Amino acid sequence: MLRRSFLVWAGASGLAAAGSVAAFQRWQEITPALHYPGRDEGHFLRDRRALPPPSRVIHTDIAILGSGIAGLTAAWKLKKLGKTDVLMIDGPQPHGNAAGGAFGEYEYPTGAHYLPLPSPESTHVREILADLGIIQKDAMAEKPYYDERFILHGPEERLLFNGHWQDGFIPTDGVPQWELDQHKRFFAEVERLRGTHGADGRRVFVFPTVMSSEDPQWQALDRISLKQWMEREGYTAPTLHWYLNYCCRDDYGTRYDKVSAWAGLHYYCSRWGQAANAGNGAWLTWPGGLQPLASGMERSAGVKRMAGTVVSLKKTAGGVEALCFKLEGGKPVTYLVRARKAICAMPVYVAARVVDNIGDYGFDPAKHIPEYAPWMVANFLLKRFPDELPSQPLSWDNVVYSEPGLGFVVSTHQDIRVRPPEQTVFSAYVALSDRKASSARHWMASAKPEELLALASADLKTAYGAQFAACVERVDITLRGHAMAVPWPNFRGNAGMKALREVDGPILFAHADLSGFSVFEEAAWWGYRAAGLAAK
Repeated sequence: MLRRSFLVWAGASGLAAAGSVAAFQRWQEITPALHYPGRDEGHFLRDRRALPPPSRVIHTDIAILGSGIAGLTAAWKLKKLGKTDVLMIDGPQPHGNAAGGAFGEYEYPTGAHYLPLPSPESTHVREILADLGIIQKDAMAEKPYYDERFILHGPEERLLFNGHWQDGFIPTDGVPQWELDQHKRFFAEVERLRGTHGADGRRVFVFPTVMSSEDPQWQALDRISLKQWMEREGYTAPTLHWYLNYCCRDDYGTRYDKVSAWAGLHYYCSRWGQAANAGNGAWLTWPGGLQPLASGMERSAGVKRMAGTVVSLKKTAGGVEALCFKLEGGKPVTYLVRARKAICAMPVYVAARVVDNIGDYGFDPAKHIPEYAPWMVANFLLKRFPDELPSQPLSWDNVVYSEPGLGFVVSTHQDIRVRPPEQTVFSAYVALSDRKASSARHWMASAKPEELLALASADLKTAYGAQFAACVERVDITLRGHAMAVPWPNFRGNAGMKALREVDGPILFAHADLSGFSVFEEAAWWGYRAAGLAAK
């Protein structure tokens, strides 16, 4: 990060006193480390660049193509089913959206950072958590007992609203009573919908989503946006609209006027997992986000992994054949994997380029590929904690009443220490929901480091003013141009996704995209299902 950009950033805050400039000039120059996972490999696929012939051929019974949560779940389940001749091809980034990093001893997320307690229907998630020791007993009971190290500690969350921090994310301090009444009405409706069943006897909103009710009355919610549903139901409170918009940006990467009402309500109504030793709606988290969970799944699976990205996948007389490549010194090196079956655990927009004749499965890329939201995660290693306003204390998740930022998570919050650490990491999340996804991707690819930093640190600037920059020692920014599929209205009627979900043959599909949005429970479900089919 350039000193000049620090000065511009601090001056723009309006909080720098006259004497502050002299202090700024003593700062150490810091250049942020920029990471674009999958960008170079993706451009090879997009541009169909020439590749050298394979340097070797590898044989295995089952190939898992991708090492995100879907691929890891497939590997984990295959091990449980007694299948050990399995090879995982990492893809452009090991562990995908569950990846993380570290500044020495301080871990941080570069993707997803929490997991809600699984509801009763999410038996596949409970199996995983029990196997890893995160659920310590009664895994399938109404209230399992969890390892308390991984249950989110308090204080959990706060919101910077009207110049001071308040407890919780929905604005309440100084909000008119009529708005508060609408908050109450909305959450009462959520509680009602959680227990509502359709005419087919299924609950309306469930993880995994394929178990949700298909009653046309409730499916109709997928034909309108969440904002349209709010307007139809008479919700007019600006603070409630901001809150639901924030939640859609946080979970789906885009605004509530672009998210299906079914998906928007599913966010609230499907998450009601309980624990014997935690309050309702608690979360599981780690300093490194979901990276430690992904690593635990990998260790339990004991799967053999290889670096590389699949460039083509096709059926053969004996099963399947995958041509893979990896970049060494910027140049591609290829190898061939032959297997009885392959689990295609990659985003659908990638699978559309990789799988030979994907149209034969009933998937038309021109019609069925969803929009993908771009995402940015910036991790700030701090020399010290910045001074707080005299109100709600620093929490795990800290949100500013603004857009497009999503606030910041304190990675060391979940550490158990005798005393607070001298250093910490603040992980700032930004969904570029204030612009078209294609424009956001173009900007992310061409923006200068100081421009990226300015956006990544905007919420921190608002929260701490000029003092924050003096606390920063290092900055690590991860940019994901296609971070997650967006559940636009009518996403549940995507015939191509339905076709891929039902495939049973030498090539199987497993990714959260099959459900239409990116969450752990959905990715794990499709990996779990694919493993069962591959083991046959």
